[in-house]
Amino acid sequence: MQERVLGRTGLRVSALGYGAGAVGGLLVRGSPAEQERSLARAFEAGITYVDTAALYGNGESERNLGRALKALGASPVLGTKARVPAEARGDIAGALAASLEASLQRLGRDSVDLFQLHDEIGTAEGLTAAQVLDQAVPALRRLRDQGKCRFLGITALGTVPALRAVLESGAFDTAQIPFNALNPSWLAPAQAGVAAQDFAGLGQVAAAQGVGLIGIRILAAGALTGSAARHPVAMQDVPPIASGPSFAADVAAANRLAPLVAEGVAGSLAELALRYAIFAPGMGCALIGTASLGQLEEAIAAAGRGPLPPAAVERIGALLA
Repeated sequence: MQERVLGRTGLRVSALGYGAGAVGGLLVRGSPAEQERSLARAFEAGITYVDTAALYGNGESERNLGRALKALGASPVLGTKARVPAEARGDIAGALAASLEASLQRLGRDSVDLFQLHDEIGTAEGLTAAQVLDQAVPALRRLRDQGKCRFLGITALGTVPALRAVLESGAFDTAQIPFNALNPSWLAPAQAGVAAQDFAGLGQVAAAQGVGLIGIRILAAGALTGSAARHPVAMQDVPPIASGPSFAADVAAANRLAPLVAEGVAGSLAELALRYAIFAPGMGCALIGTASLGQLEEAIAAAGRGPLPPAAVERIGALLA
């Protein structure tokens, strides 16, 4: 498994990271035995970063992850996240401190490597850039100074101007970016044939500040497999994030890439999408969330096959257009 340095953190992380979220769902709704088998296989394959959040399963992901890591005697690079509820926005500092404390209790740890703000930035549903910089950042730095986390990050969803302001502040060490073959616009030009939010190359702004980039939604919540079928453990209804107008639209777009599989560029649409994201120039660590050990094996195998040929990457854009 290829390792990379995650921005200015100096953390060495695997190119493929383990996502313990609710979409894949294994760490939220899977059996304890399969959760432990999956994590053990990930570590055996060289995966070193595991990502969770208080929001995933209302704490279930963190509880299950804490139990499984203890059973395995494993201590990977670990990140979690906190979202500030609307009713708590009068005390953002208190909400973040309480969330991290509860996360640490569920995880069975005194600290995490990476603590990330999970709110959108600049949207009506999220925090303003001013709230992030004036209230959240001082609170997060206090938690870091108390030794409860080593580095600070954001989930980079929201409006481009607000995200730019937060990234240019230099306050954050990492950013989780929605990145996949349908919407590579954090790191590359937007795809002409997909109606998705254009992040206007914000990855360059992040890189200028030494921000490590962590890819999320690299399979567009499963749509880039080309199938609308959902595993029983997975979240059954998944709204797109920063891709097409619906999950069905994303599946339809993914199937326009089928000629590349027929030509032998990749063994499946999923493999094509995984390699596209994992080996994108500028990507620090690409997270894969799974519903089963078999899905994890597919992702590990894809990571082992290396980057797509440059001509194939160009064809992806042409086929989508």
